[in-house]
Amino acid sequence: MSKKLLNAKDVKTSKDAIKLIKQRNISKVKLAACDIDGVLRGKYISSEKFISSLKEGLGFCDVIFAWDCNDELYKKSSVSGDNTGYPDAHAFIDVRTCRELPLEDNSIMFLLDFSLNEKYKNIGPRSLLKRIIKMAEDMNLEVFASVEYEFFMFNETPKSIREKNYKNLEHFTPGMFGYSIIRSSVHSDFYYELMDLCEKMSMPIEALHTETGPGVIEAALKYGKVLKMADSAVLFKTFTKVFAQKKSYMATFMAKCLNDYPGQSGHLHISVLDKNKKNIFYDKKKKDDVSDEMLYFIGGQQKLLPELLCMYAPTCNSYTRLIPGFWAPTQATWGVDNRTCALRAIVGSSSNQRVEFRVTAADINPYIALSAAIASGLWGIKNKILPSEEVIGSAYTQNIDKKYSFSRTLHEAAQKLKNSEVAKELFGEEFVKHYVITREHEANEQLKAITDWQLNRYFEII
Repeated sequence: MSKKLLNAKDVKTSKDAIKLIKQRNISKVKLAACDIDGVLRGKYISSEKFISSLKEGLGFCDVIFAWDCNDELYKKSSVSGDNTGYPDAHAFIDVRTCRELPLEDNSIMFLLDFSLNEKYKNIGPRSLLKRIIKMAEDMNLEVFASVEYEFFMFNETPKSIREKNYKNLEHFTPGMFGYSIIRSSVHSDFYYELMDLCEKMSMPIEALHTETGPGVIEAALKYGKVLKMADSAVLFKTFTKVFAQKKSYMATFMAKCLNDYPGQSGHLHISVLDKNKKNIFYDKKKKDDVSDEMLYFIGGQQKLLPELLCMYAPTCNSYTRLIPGFWAPTQATWGVDNRTCALRAIVGSSSNQRVEFRVTAADINPYIALSAAIASGLWGIKNKILPSEEVIGSAYTQNIDKKYSFSRTLHEAAQKLKNSEVAKELFGEEFVKHYVITREHEANEQLKAITDWQLNRYFEII
């Protein structure tokens, strides 16, 4: 009898990983870690180095916690900086994250984990989510999630967009064609190949369609356990960009990249099961089948949303999306099946009852955004926090208590997080301190920019 040939999804242990490498004669392995901005940073190592690192781990330069998305170093840091000399941070390979790399020749990849590193475990995004999962487990609960991403596609390359200074870019497809059968059918090869790629990489897409705007596509990742979903969400963004660029296209996951069109969402769908695998959000005896626990979960999310906003809206660009009339919430509102609200209670049955968190855009770090959304909901359950009255009709036209208003800038949102005692309780003072430093840095970088708007407005007349 022939021995079973493994593939990446079969890898559960170090022994499995070694067996896979030897069976397929793999000579190189890709490793990656997620930085504060949700960018995957990584490298190739030889299969020999990989095997030797499985037990004891390996070093990875801690600069990934000390620089921004443009490789600019933070001027100050709670963990790493000039004063420490940017040493290696010891990390372990999470073999359960093994993924095929269909776009490469006979290679596989794994994610690194810093959860056992005393110095970095409290600030790493993936480690943060693991702590929030433990919070749920301590309450005898298990969290499941899905992430939806919208992204603009352009007939451009990294070289051409820079030559054009990001202006007058050619869209993948023209016109406003939301849910278009025409556009998706004409470009069916792209859709099929992207879905096949994601299936092979164990981050399956549940639905893929055009959205409102020229060349906009939305992908809904298949529902699953929250850590695996966050891993898939980070990988999806990276490898959608890789796949597009290999075809001489570009995909962008900015929150808003064009003035005249809606922003690009990154909605989170969250449900919570008890130890008996029962959805705690569903109670057929209650109005709209919304259980007390679901109300408390929404209540916690709603109450803390203004304090935690910069964990959901992490870039200066994020705040250009959170304005009226562009399909994004502007206050911490909630409603049953109401897409004008920040929190949409999706009701119907025990199998699909969930909360859709609609504040987040495609620019999120999934580990951090999911951590905030879940932790605030669990906090609501623990403290029995009831939400405000649900919104009936448009949330944009109603008078909502000002305590639910959002900050208008990243810097303002960062100050609210800095001063949030609940945030420190939920995520730890070390994470809050470090994350606030990174967001203040990001806000200050914007202040240095002389924008087209400023030139057009002031150059001659002032």
